[in-house]
Amino acid sequence: MYSTTRYNPFPQWRLLALGAAIVLIVVAPFMLLRKATLDSREAWERVTHTHNVAAAMRALASDVRSLEAGALAIAAGVDNASVRMRIAESRERIAPTVLEVQRLTRDDADQQVRIGALQSNIALRAHQADRIVDAGAGASREAIERLVTDYPIQRLIEEIITEEQARLESRQARAERIGQRATMTSWAAMIAQLLLLGGVVWFSARQLWRRVDAERTASRASARAAVVLDTVREPIVLVDGAMRVVMHNAAFSELYGVEEDIQDRPLAAIGGGAWEDDEILRRLSDVLTRGRELWDHEQRQRTADGVERAMLINARRMPLPDSADAVVLVTVSDVSAQKDSEQRIHDLNRQLQGKVEQVSDVNRELEAFSYSVSHDLRAPLRHIAGFGGKLERHLGDAVDAKGRHYLEVMVGSAGRMSALIDDLLVYSRLGRSALRLQLVDMQSLVAETRAMLDANNAADNPGHRIEWRIGPLPVVTGDENMLRQVWLNLLGNAVKYSRDREPAVIEVGCVRDDGNHRFHVRDNGAGFDMKYADKLFGVFQRLHAADEFPGTGIGLASVRRVLVRHGGRIWAEAAPGEGATFRFILSAAGDAPAPDGTPT
Repeated sequence: MYSTTRYNPFPQWRLLALGAAIVLIVVAPFMLLRKATLDSREAWERVTHTHNVAAAMRALASDVRSLEAGALAIAAGVDNASVRMRIAESRERIAPTVLEVQRLTRDDADQQVRIGALQSNIALRAHQADRIVDAGAGASREAIERLVTDYPIQRLIEEIITEEQARLESRQARAERIGQRATMTSWAAMIAQLLLLGGVVWFSARQLWRRVDAERTASRASARAAVVLDTVREPIVLVDGAMRVVMHNAAFSELYGVEEDIQDRPLAAIGGGAWEDDEILRRLSDVLTRGRELWDHEQRQRTADGVERAMLINARRMPLPDSADAVVLVTVSDVSAQKDSEQRIHDLNRQLQGKVEQVSDVNRELEAFSYSVSHDLRAPLRHIAGFGGKLERHLGDAVDAKGRHYLEVMVGSAGRMSALIDDLLVYSRLGRSALRLQLVDMQSLVAETRAMLDANNAADNPGHRIEWRIGPLPVVTGDENMLRQVWLNLLGNAVKYSRDREPAVIEVGCVRDDGNHRFHVRDNGAGFDMKYADKLFGVFQRLHAADEFPGTGIGLASVRRVLVRHGGRIWAEAAPGEGATFRFILSAAGDAPAPDGTPT
């Protein structure tokens, strides 16, 4: 038995981890120490910078004082080469010193403002000193006082030095903190190096005992895999490039009657010739040599019990974990029962197709019957009604009351027969015509139907008042003409059966119910007994006498047929003398029925 895993003492991720540890040991401490050194150097450079600014400001103040002292000495009568040389040297140092201070403080806007003011005052004081030197001993007291009192610079110099002193303290503190941090970083780097070195040593030792443990695990896994393979009820066999058996499971032995060790035996010699098929052997060879896969190859094989079975053979190339060779993993599935079921289904489908053809013939006969009804029966009815009317007019006053009654019954019966034929044809078309689905505004359909019924009521029963209570109605998906028939029948029935109520109250509304639209039509008319409700929607089923409420008994059957074709349903609630409520459900606009009338 071969294990499907191979132990690798140094997998790729561990080698990468070892390389990363070495990099951390060597490079990381160096980078940390280098950063700490650079930070410390930068901090002390900032401290030195502050000292340089203070020293430059003190030198500038000294040069200004030296210039002023030389000018006062000349004004006092001490005019010699030494004094004038000191004045010249001080003047030469002032401008470069100011420029140096400006350069050192160029990153500080406040200091630049102070230095600008200082530079202006120094220039004005130097100009005043030049006027005293030019005047010599004759310089006025006013000029000397202006040199001393005007254009002060000492305050600006002190402000600049004070600001730098304040910054010096913070920079020194920061430099000390960075130095401490560098020391801590050095210790941390040393500790980290020791830990990483210890980790590498531990990792190497761990790999040694893990390799030993992995070998034991691989051995146990191989044994477990052999048990699992024998437990699988699907026959499995492994064959090499020469189509010789490498290994197999117990299900394979049971199916093909293998009792002895068949390792290294040709597959074609197994199972009493079940595998002696050149095509399947060639396909298995292609799987190994060309890297192809064999999927659901069907083959008839005679197995150990002597029964010929339909087998599905699948095969794929599988590398061996302990060698560079590969084998073909072959699985076999018995689909004989499935094939028998498919054959029975095929036979049933053929029988169903015959039934469908029979139904089609019946539908064609019904269409022919409908055509005969609509054409052949209408002519005699028209003759009866027409000649009955002519006979009544021909006889005039000569006909007695009984004869007139006979003529009225004959003409009325012909009219009712004609109406019944029309309703039957409508009912037939509702079941046979294809649905033309579109968005239908139920509010508009109800308004149109109400207008037509109001007009008929005004003509037939002018004193009768109908009170309509119509709530908001939605837009649905359906066949507009068929849904118009629904409202014509339901609202027409409500008007008809409430004609004895004054006023007649007819209520129409809709609510949303579990994603569907639930409509209702309620009247305060005659109502009916609920024990006859199961007959309400049948063809020619009437709960009232024709002389009480006229009708053919097809209207509600037509309503039910339309709603069923739209994936809906209808029911009624009533009590004698208390009116009736008809409720029906239609799918919402997004859940329309299919064009053939079945719900989607």
